[in-house]
Amino acid sequence: MTQSPTPIHDAVREHYAERIKSSASCCGSDSCCTPENNLYPVDLLTTVPSDVANTSYGCGDPITLASLKAGQTVLDLGSGAGLDCLLAAQKVGAEGHVIGVDMTPEMIERARANAKRVNATNVEFRQGYLEDLPVEPNSVDVVISNCVINLSPDKARVFAEIFRVLKPGGRLAVSDIVTDGQLPEEVRTSLSAWAGCVAGAVEAKEYIAMMEAVGFADISIQPVYFDKETVDDALRDMKLDLSAHPKEAIYKAVYSAKITAHKK
Repeated sequence: MTQSPTPIHDAVREHYAERIKSSASCCGSDSCCTPENNLYPVDLLTTVPSDVANTSYGCGDPITLASLKAGQTVLDLGSGAGLDCLLAAQKVGAEGHVIGVDMTPEMIERARANAKRVNATNVEFRQGYLEDLPVEPNSVDVVISNCVINLSPDKARVFAEIFRVLKPGGRLAVSDIVTDGQLPEEVRTSLSAWAGCVAGAVEAKEYIAMMEAVGFADISIQPVYFDKETVDDALRDMKLDLSAHPKEAIYKAVYSAKITAHKK
């Protein structure tokens, strides 16, 4: 089944196209998505040009989480401007291969330019949807992603696609946004909040259930809670009236997580 764009896809694509044009982070001028918030080890980021390292749209460090090895084939879901792909390419070496998939043409263009700039010949970027990956079955050793699966309107299908492309014994290692409890209705129905990595987040137990349903095993979700200032910045950028909702409940509900699983 071929994926057709939904209003959520369109909103997210427009959001990130504008971000890459203006060199802004994913959630605003100050957010979870900037390397300055120490998502990556400093020595890891120094291996790429500083402007490439500063073009991050994630909420964690899937590269360290994935423990990549030389010769592996890696797939990055929602590869953006290519930072995680370029870091992964260094880990897998010349015998390895890295594929980045993103639905936003502007991101693909920037990622290809960045790869050419650093002479990363073991990296390629393909335009496509997470729900309909342009990747062969049983062809990938490790799937990584950085704050992108939460953006999909059909996460169950995304997990089915991940399972399809992984080799037996393959591994999933992603950073993503999940929740502990329900978010306010105003957030969950806001397209801007969805594009900003919040509205699309589901409860951790639902996330796990979707992964189990397609066959993943050894699932682990380790929470990494945001500080209050980060959440405030993201909510402010969404321009929603949340005065009727206790801030403490929102602070507790939304968090970044390190998520791993295996395909047996």
